[in-house]
Formats: sequence, structure tokens, C-alpha cells
Amino acid sequence: MQKISKGFTVIELVLSIFVLSIAIIGSYNAFTIMDILTSNSSDRFTAAYLAQEGIEIVRNIRDTNWIEDKDWTTGLWDGSADCSSGCEYEADYKTFGTLFPFDDNYLCFENDFYTLNPECSSENQTKFKRKITITPLDVPGGEIDNKDILKVSVEVSWDEKSNILFEKQKQSITAEEYLYNWLIKNEPEE
Repeated sequence: MQKISKGFTVIELVLSIFVLSIAIIGSYNAFTIMDILTSNSSDRFTAAYLAQEGIEIVRNIRDTNWIEDKDWTTGLWDGSADCSSGCEYEADYKTFGTLFPFDDNYLCFENDFYTLNPECSSENQTKFKRKITITPLDVPGGEIDNKDILKVSVEVSWDEKSNILFEKQKQSITAEEYLYNWLIKNEPEE
């Protein structure tokens, strides 16, 4: 006659604890990885919007120049600096159409806006930096030194925190646009 066991043996108990712990650790690691990847995509999304905003700042300066009947490059490129390889600037919407020489400042998050504030408090300072590069280009067949196209390139960079997947890395996103002088005045030929 055999005796029927009604309980777990020690080996069954150890094996079930081992299987449960592997399942719990695996799901914890999966959630950790998803959190890291979500954070990285959020940073990339923010950087893409900041890059586009940099282009819009330059476009607004150009458009304001046209409205105020100024030369379209006023405040963007004055012709005195050698910008053949590009002049680098910083700006935000609160600077009212003023570009400042690039000084590698972090953007500040104040009152729900990203601003350029070198005296930003540490709790409002973000990890993002924005560099606006403006390069004047010649129109094919146009006069030399008569720049009617501006290449605007905006790079937003940030340091990604190190985590279990990656070491600390510098990330960046670049947006590029060409702005044209639509109001080229052709002199009638005599």
C-alpha cells in the first residue's frame, strides 16, 4: 500500500519560489527598460520641437523686417561678419527678435516656456542647449555678395543620463531650413 502525499515537498517549494522570482525579476526589468526608452523618446520629442521653434524665431525676424520695410537680413546677417561657414546664435521668443552670439547656455523652463536665461535657477534649468547657425548663400547667377538665401540650421543637444542600458551620451537633433528674400527688387533695364 502506498501513502499519498497531500503537501509540497521542500524541492517543489524551492522550485516554485525560483520560478516566481525569475518571473518577477524579468517583468521588473521589462518595466525598467520601457521607462528608460520612454524617457529617451520624450527628450527627443522635446528637442525636435525646440529645433523647429529656433527656425520659427529666425523666420519671424525675417518677416518682421519685411513688415517694417527693413532689409530682410537685419538682425540675421549684417554682411560685416564672415559667415561663409555659418554664424552661431542663441535666441528665444522672449528676446523679441534678437539673436545673441552662441554662448553654450542651457535653456530654462520658466512659466511653461523654454527661455534663454543665463541666470536661470538650478531647479528651472533644463538639459537642452540650442544653437542656431545662419549661413548666407549666393543665388546662382546672382551678384557676388548679394545674399538672397539664408541657410538656417538649428541644433538642440542634451546629455542623456546613464542608465542600465547606456552610458551617459550626448544626443542632438538638427532641423534645417532655407529662407529666401522674396522681395528681390529687379531694377528695370535701360
